[in-house]
Amino acid sequence: MDALVSTEWLEKELGASDLRVVDATKFLDGRDAAADFEAGHIPGAVFMDLDDLVDSSNPLPGMLPPPEKFASRMQSLGLGDGSRIVVYDNSPFRSAARAWWMLKFFGAHDVALLDGGLAKWKAEGRRLDSGKPTMRHRHFTVWNDSTNLRTLAQMKANIGSQTEQVLDARPAARFEGSEIDPRPGVAAGHIPNSRNLPHGALFNDDGTWKRGDALKAAFEGAGVDFDRPVVTTCGSGVTAAVLSFGLNLLGKQDVALYDGSWSEWGADPSTPKATGAA
Repeated sequence: MDALVSTEWLEKELGASDLRVVDATKFLDGRDAAADFEAGHIPGAVFMDLDDLVDSSNPLPGMLPPPEKFASRMQSLGLGDGSRIVVYDNSPFRSAARAWWMLKFFGAHDVALLDGGLAKWKAEGRRLDSGKPTMRHRHFTVWNDSTNLRTLAQMKANIGSQTEQVLDARPAARFEGSEIDPRPGVAAGHIPNSRNLPHGALFNDDGTWKRGDALKAAFEGAGVDFDRPVVTTCGSGVTAAVLSFGLNLLGKQDVALYDGSWSEWGADPSTPKATGAA
């Protein structure tokens, strides 16, 4: 299975015994993503609650959950070993990429995103189901390899070494510091020496992903050197995963994600902050 699948492909595969479809929509405007899912979703899909898949002991928003919690939630959704998992969303934040990143981080092998998400599926008049699906538990073998995860300490060390390029997915005004951060106590600006590539720049006007040269041009336009490793960041680790997925589409493997992102860096008085354009 390719990392990005089409609506046509998915419709033909629905009903396959090893296929699992996941709605990972996340909103930040008060909308109820679970209620939206129950009102209409791709047939056979289950709802992955990203607001629940967090480390509840950490005061930072949206941090990775402990491996045991993640495995338990996946098993209850019927996502298990040997599953082919297709994730989609209906969110402006392209939150399916966060689900993709977590699934890969915790050991799932065959995970793809649906190109165009629920909006494209609906625009094409494809069938929807409603209500809550019935799920059968499956075993999910979790593993925890932090190779592609960055901590605050590692990000601080990188300020001096600049071993890794830091790429920020937030809107330009937030990155530059001309717009205040919506989180109380979080400074405006960005990590020094980082580059800015708002996540929306990776998509075509119809909501599908840019591909090939067009996708690579978006990264190169932000100053990314493909011969050097990259760390993605954003406000709280959601749209950073969009950049990580885009780089994955281009075959780049040396990509990590800073999970604390600006909600951690911007609130820490010991971290340097920069403002203005990259």
